[in-house]
Amino acid sequence: MPVDDPITDNLVGRVIRDLTRYSTRDLTRWIYQVQRLRGCREPIRLTGETLTVDSRTGEILHRYSTRSEPHGQLLIRCGNRRASRCPACAEVYRRDTFHLIRAGLIGGSKGVPATVRTHPRVFVTLTAPSFGPVHRGPDKTGRSQLCHPRRTGPTCFKRHAADDPRIGQPIDPDTYDYVGQVLWNAYAPDLWRRFTIYLRRHLAASAGLRCKDFDRSVRVSFAKVAEYQRRGVVHFHAVIRLDGPDGPASPPPGWATVHVLEAAIRSAAAAVRLPAPDLGQPNRDLTWGEQIDVRPITSGELGDGEVTEQAVAGYIAKYATKAAEASGTLDRRVRSHDLTRLAEQGVTEHAARLIRTCWDLGDPASHPELVPLRLRQWAHMLGFRGHFSTRSRAYSTTLTALRQARADYRQAQSCEASSSFDSDTTLVLAHWRFAGQGYTPGESALINSLICDPDPHLFAREGERYS
Repeated sequence: MPVDDPITDNLVGRVIRDLTRYSTRDLTRWIYQVQRLRGCREPIRLTGETLTVDSRTGEILHRYSTRSEPHGQLLIRCGNRRASRCPACAEVYRRDTFHLIRAGLIGGSKGVPATVRTHPRVFVTLTAPSFGPVHRGPDKTGRSQLCHPRRTGPTCFKRHAADDPRIGQPIDPDTYDYVGQVLWNAYAPDLWRRFTIYLRRHLAASAGLRCKDFDRSVRVSFAKVAEYQRRGVVHFHAVIRLDGPDGPASPPPGWATVHVLEAAIRSAAAAVRLPAPDLGQPNRDLTWGEQIDVRPITSGELGDGEVTEQAVAGYIAKYATKAAEASGTLDRRVRSHDLTRLAEQGVTEHAARLIRTCWDLGDPASHPELVPLRLRQWAHMLGFRGHFSTRSRAYSTTLTALRQARADYRQAQSCEASSSFDSDTTLVLAHWRFAGQGYTPGESALINSLICDPDPHLFAREGERYS
């Protein structure tokens, strides 16, 4: 960053005035905090203190307070899973999800035995039905195709490239079933829940067992993630595995094969029916779409029509950090004043109509029966209000366990660095309060200028320059 640049000098001057309320050394401490955030874009601001106390005598061994920090606040990572909001924290979430999925496929760590690789496992994709013809891009092989050369109804004889913004947009918005799509998104978690129930019933029927006897001999484990298609509707990718009665540590019965699991998945998905309120939509029964993909998961190299454990874990983890913003909507909640300026915020016309449909259906005066769906609260998600990444209890480890292991590791490092206190006889008392989120305008401007600087030692140099 050139010293004689008047624009830069003005920028740094504003930042210094923003940071140095007490002394110019606050800038050095702030830069240290930013380094510890490791690229977090919207850090949490906390105020409070911690006391390290000798549990035997009650003596205060150490005291830390945020009063000595810049602005009197401590910055910590936001932990947001959305890559559009905070890429750095979303990358941590993606890696945790990857190891969670991988542990349930490979085993050998995180409480899952290596023998789990011999259990029947499939990678399943469940999609939504059609709510009207939309513009289509290239097929799965990347080959271009005619969009909709129909003899009747809306048509489109063009070939859209993969980056064409028209892909996923309705060919005829006036005849598109916006109400049906919003309701499908809203009830998608219930559809998945019913699918898991039906799957156990169909597996029991294929083995000639009663449901009670099936539950005593087989456990269905899964991990799934939701992904938005470009038309603004969710679909689910899931790993489904058959275990013995004790979970991954026990093998399933001999009749529980991949072929039996695949047939039960297809029949269970076709049998699911969920009645929806009659709001004038063409179909009152909510069902899964006809496109159901079931692929066995192999332990070796990638084969024809097969997927490997590593590929499945990476694929699911990739979509765990994405949400509805990939389909042209917002990554934050919509307020009433946003409805008139959605286009100004980059929302596509199709997504805007879905958002307005959620807002209209979420009116408690007009549709009191839809109040439990909280459609206005989840309008930015186009009606979907479920968890993006879920797992059954016995699939593998949990995200909480992975985060705790990381926290314990850092705690152990901290204890090694400061061996003055005995961890067995000391107690840490903490009191924190939320003080806000994000950087101030001056801090954001300085961070952006530092990121653009190619010098890797810039943070240290700037701290020395203004300390």
